[in-house]
Amino acid sequence: MNITAKQLRLYAVTDRHWLNGQRLEDVAEELLAAGVTCLQLREKHQDPAEFARMARALKPICARYGVPLILNDAVELAKEVDADGVHVGQDDMSVARARAILGPGKIIGASAHNVAEAVAAYKAGADYLGCGAVFGSATKTDASHLPEGELARVCAATPLPVVGIGGITEENLPRLTGSGVAGVALVSALFAPADKPAAVARLLAALEKTLG
Repeated sequence: MNITAKQLRLYAVTDRHWLNGQRLEDVAEELLAAGVTCLQLREKHQDPAEFARMARALKPICARYGVPLILNDAVELAKEVDADGVHVGQDDMSVARARAILGPGKIIGASAHNVAEAVAAYKAGADYLGCGAVFGSATKTDASHLPEGELARVCAATPLPVVGIGGITEENLPRLTGSGVAGVALVSALFAPADKPAAVARLLAALEKTLG
């Protein structure tokens, strides 16, 4: 695998809706400096040229903090800008095709909503799984709730580290105890707070209690 469970512990997923006039690069650097361990550039409705500009701007920032930069469903761009990897959903490019384009050394994450999808992604060469929506989602209107216990079943289905995503907050994070997740992927819980370093510190402390 090209990514560790430790790197997946506090995984930030971008959404310009929460920037409040700030530059994404500045907010990302603030989060990384505070302790975020992975960053995914996911701007579903962004102009491709602007998305590419943001990817290029974020790459040296992530490199400075030793944090992987993952691009959402932008495999060719990831190769072009030498991002650390990509994340592909069930309706995006296949894991196998992404691996063929990016080669063996890049990170490939895959969305898995059940055991069958998890096993298929593992066999196709994924490095980690994103599983959700754990508690629903305010940023993805098409995300459905996971059935009770499905997150734990996905975590147990393969050797891959799993990131829980979807509606996770500091308050409900303890409900993930015993699930087997390596970390959590967050949007508003990281990008919305006015004091982002304080939010990151609280989340890391909560993760330490929840995941050990």
